[in-house]
Amino acid sequence: MTEESDAAVISGIRDLVTDAAGRLAAAGARDEALGEYVPARRTMLVTRRPVMVPRGRVWRLGVLLLDADGALYREGLTTRAVPPGRTQFQSESAEVRRAYRDAAHRGRFSEGETVNFDATPIVLEVAELRASAGVLFLRGDEPLVRWSATAGDDGAVPLERYLRDRVDLLVNPPAGA
Repeated sequence: MTEESDAAVISGIRDLVTDAAGRLAAAGARDEALGEYVPARRTMLVTRRPVMVPRGRVWRLGVLLLDADGALYREGLTTRAVPPGRTQFQSESAEVRRAYRDAAHRGRFSEGETVNFDATPIVLEVAELRASAGVLFLRGDEPLVRWSATAGDDGAVPLERYLRDRVDLLVNPPAGA
């Protein structure tokens, strides 16, 4: 592959995500919060509890998150900014989820807001995408999305079709959604 074709591939990807962000913004599609989980820490003998810090707004497009500037993220974890409730010691994983809800609730998010965190930015560089084992990768000059961890490369979908389908679902949600 040449530098020119590599630049064209990245330019094409940027055009696709910019167009998707524009369509979503124009339609007023529902977005979600993007946050950063800051674990408990000590500062000058004072212990600070874990908290979620707002980092922007994103649209959830399946395994991808897209912000208004056209930046893509691999989905991470999701919680809601709601009171965490009492400790019930049902399981360790339930307590971890409760702690995430507590951190989001104490962050600056609206009550009940869906908060995406631990989302990984996707670097739009040809070398990164060709070697990627993540959700977005290149096969030849075609950008593809691994929409499921179990689908593998053979089940990957072209980015253009994936974005078109996901944007259409947010712009025109099914009845009752």
